Amino acid sequence: MLANIHIKYFYFAGAVILASLAIIGSSPLLTFICAWISLSLFLVGSAYWFNLANIFRKRQDGTIPWYIRWGFIPFLLGSHFYNYWARKYDSVPSIQKIDEQLYLGSRLVPADLANIKANGITAILDVTAEFDALDWSQFEDHIEYLNIPILDHSVPTSAQINQAVNWLHRQVRAQKNVLIHCAMGRGRSVLVLAAYLVCQDKHQSFPKVLQRIKQARKTAGLNKWQLRAVEKMYHQKQINIHKVVWIIANPVSGGGKWQEYNEQIQSELKAYFDVHLALTTEDVSANTLTKQARGAGADIIIACGGDGTVTEVASEIVDTDIALGIIPLGTTNALSHALFGLSSKLIPVSQALDNIIQGHYQAIDTARCNGQLVLLLVGIGFEQQMIESASRERKNALGQLAYLDGLWRAVNANNALTIQLSLDDAEPLNITTHSLVVANAAPFTSVLAQGDGEPNMTDGLLDITWLNSADDPSDKLLSLAELMMAGWIKEDRSETHKKAAITEQSQQTRSSKVNHAHAKKVRISCQPKCKYVIDGELFEPDDIYIEVQPTSLKVFIPYQEPAIETESFL
Repeated sequence: MLANIHIKYFYFAGAVILASLAIIGSSPLLTFICAWISLSLFLVGSAYWFNLANIFRKRQDGTIPWYIRWGFIPFLLGSHFYNYWARKYDSVPSIQKIDEQLYLGSRLVPADLANIKANGITAILDVTAEFDALDWSQFEDHIEYLNIPILDHSVPTSAQINQAVNWLHRQVRAQKNVLIHCAMGRGRSVLVLAAYLVCQDKHQSFPKVLQRIKQARKTAGLNKWQLRAVEKMYHQKQINIHKVVWIIANPVSGGGKWQEYNEQIQSELKAYFDVHLALTTEDVSANTLTKQARGAGADIIIACGGDGTVTEVASEIVDTDIALGIIPLGTTNALSHALFGLSSKLIPVSQALDNIIQGHYQAIDTARCNGQLVLLLVGIGFEQQMIESASRERKNALGQLAYLDGLWRAVNANNALTIQLSLDDAEPLNITTHSLVVANAAPFTSVLAQGDGEPNMTDGLLDITWLNSADDPSDKLLSLAELMMAGWIKEDRSETHKKAAITEQSQQTRSSKVNHAHAKKVRISCQPKCKYVIDGELFEPDDIYIEVQPTSLKVFIPYQEPAIETESFL
């Protein structure tokens, strides 16, 4: 991070000097020692350069694996000796009460256990990356322990601060005394505590809170980079305490996946939030439960189920300040795939829980089709026939293969449609096609929407893709192959390209078999009127009107480290 700009150079300089001594040294033992220390300093410098606190691989119980210790022994020994010396001559106690139920402290050693017990501390937030924690399983009182690894002198990410402040809030509400500690109780722990106090009371400011902390612990303080960064995160609303969280789960989605993941989901979320669980039934929809959640003051609503459940929840919170969490438990989970990428397929539940706990959300576009909310796409032709063919029974039997089977049936049915297509204010187009898809978002697996690669759900535009009509089945298969390639090899659209597309309001590209356009508004008229599908749900034959709603839905997404801008600090 930005705050590490000087310290990383210090470690790299030490690594270079010791590497030089190792090269010119004549003693094999001295050469080995210098090379070992050089490697250790180089690894630590790299951690600071790339803000990789996880380089120490500190586990959830606070221990550092032995194989990591061997690489870092020179650095760890130095840190231990310095910490021992600094604690011995520190002008403040190792543990101090700062506010009601809140304590600050230095790295904990066995001698601190009596003090912890005397203060009734039963929850500990450890924000060190480089020190092993005490074995809390041996402590006679139950201790709630959480480690959020942060490098000394550095700025934690907004995801780490969100995790910390919501965990602290949960422990305080449970009437527990909480200790936040780093190496000396001066920097990292102070930053996290200050962020919590400011988020808890919107009338506070960081300078006032820091002054209050410093009155209790005179050595507490933040460097200018830490203070500037955390204030920026707060004012940009990147860090928040979430007070009321509702989980709305569909227990039959994905063949009953809720029963498999129920315990994990509730257990992990309850460590950070006050959680209310509501299950859909045949008589009670996710829409109804979401309205109840809004009335109860929920500021996060989590949809557990398939794309249908997600759409029902989203339809009730679009254009509000409520953030949508998605835990994909359906058969397809197309929106999760578009938002989270491949991880939504590999570790769907764990990734989704991390997204919510880390609190990083993005405002995405939605659309309206004949009054219905659209998160993914509207389709006629192949898309509609594929969804209609993939019944619940076939999905239970074949899983996602039911959609491939449905697409194959649609291709062989050879039902061409005659359509009048209007894009924004342009003249209507008369086309004959087997497939037309209007997409707000779609992963590359949604082949029929890939006229220009994966649609961008934050550009304020709809992506329209249709295939030229063909009687030969081989031509239709070639069209699908072309769409599949477009999904894998997405064209890089620059900001200039995007602005031009918005100015022109629609942009159309044609190949021999595939057509693509961008627009904000789309009208589709078919004679005779045809059925259509919205996000996997079938609708009766009608003319279709679709309009994009830019940045209208807040959704939790994976946190990505922002690019490092060092120019202003040099």
